[in-house]
Amino acid sequence: MLRRTLLLTIMLALLVVVSCGDSASETDTTVAGTLPAVGSATFGADIGNDFWPLAPGSSWVYEGEDEGEFEHIDVTVEDDRREVMGISAVVVRDVVTLADGVIEDTFDWYAPDDGGNVWYLGEDSKEIENGEVISTEGSWESGVDGAEPGVLMWSDPMAHMGEVYYQEFYEGHAEDQAEVVRQGDTVTVKAGTFDNVLVTREWDPLEPGVFELKYYAPGVGLILEEIEEGGEARIELISYNLSR
Repeated sequence: MLRRTLLLTIMLALLVVVSCGDSASETDTTVAGTLPAVGSATFGADIGNDFWPLAPGSSWVYEGEDEGEFEHIDVTVEDDRREVMGISAVVVRDVVTLADGVIEDTFDWYAPDDGGNVWYLGEDSKEIENGEVISTEGSWESGVDGAEPGVLMWSDPMAHMGEVYYQEFYEGHAEDQAEVVRQGDTVTVKAGTFDNVLVTREWDPLEPGVFELKYYAPGVGLILEEIEEGGEARIELISYNLSR
């Protein structure tokens, strides 16, 4: 996941909406996006999201290069659940491996609301070097130390065109923002060719100047991510297995 310092109460009161175009230069990242109001959502039905499947047992394998280094990433929806802010969250494990071994092992917590939006509630993240945990800096949990959940995927993404929104908010630590760019692309990766693909742009105000594009296929989920500006990286879907 990606990670300004603005008072949370101001963001909740203003609910700033930023209009944007199809290039990163047209996105004003100096203005805070909307922090979705989790208090207005209801949870419990576990309604699925076409672009972010969360059925236990589902898995995805990604590979590619990030700043010249080869990465292998395994993502699995666990059978376990975790309660965060009184919400029963789905646990997704994300393991990143380089040639020298595992460098990151993360448990992310997601919850689809009754409208089909997928909320991001936090993560337990460990950076690893030579088999030893060297940092847990990326970890955060909604409801703890002022952290608030964001939306990872809307139930109807195209209805949110023109909005900049938070995917997570833990001030100074996790402040990823995103916008919906378009839908309808045909994209080919090693796992196959996919139609009607949704494209989002993501960035972290704590790491200015870096913009990432993510591509989601209906019924499959994330199939490709690449740096649009501020670096070089392309990670694509190699294989997947979806539980129903």
